[in-house]
Amino acid sequence: MRTLLTGGTGKLGAAVAERLRGEGWQVLAAGSRDGDVSRADAARALVGRAVDELSGLDVVINGAAAGFEAKPFEQVSEADVDAALGATVKGSFFVTQAATPHLRESRGLVVMIEDVAAYQPWPAFAAHCAAKAAQAMLTRTLAKALAPDVRVCGIAPGPVALEPGDDRERRAAETALRRVGSPDDIAGAIIYLAGADFVTGATIAVDGGRLLQTGSSGHA
Repeated sequence: MRTLLTGGTGKLGAAVAERLRGEGWQVLAAGSRDGDVSRADAARALVGRAVDELSGLDVVINGAAAGFEAKPFEQVSEADVDAALGATVKGSFFVTQAATPHLRESRGLVVMIEDVAAYQPWPAFAAHCAAKAAQAMLTRTLAKALAPDVRVCGIAPGPVALEPGDDRERRAAETALRRVGSPDDIAGAIIYLAGADFVTGATIAVDGGRLLQTGSSGHA
């Protein structure tokens, strides 16, 4: 599978890219140094590069995101909101838009890396929640817009790419399965979707049952 993965140099993205390459996929894993995908011209340039290097496109994975920082709502700045909406929403929109002609040719797949925050209110991450909710709506809107030639699906991760300082016990306790996941769980869902030719407009929650839990702690 000839694949462009945005957000491909972070902890989650890099691990996903490694697993996909291990499955024989050709992956261009792009990070912020490869262009600001919140700008339409930069998104077009990145897609053009991917098409040239991979000789076409079968899969686009929109994993770029920014602005994920806990902050009281009253202290959220315009810059914070711009950061959250930029890579996640505008990036997903413009990268997919630029890739559409190539994906129509290959009858390809777009995967939005959403977040359980799109479906749960986390007051300390208001801008992030708003951005991910908008991206989740893009999953459904673009699935209709690009059908029947291109499928568009979402994956909503739970705690799968923890940092060294994260409280693993607390994060595990927030899931129904009482454990955290790994980036490999996300890669497995992407591989499934690549072969699921009758699935579009749907989001798979890879969250250990995080969305089943009542209430919200307001944490990531």
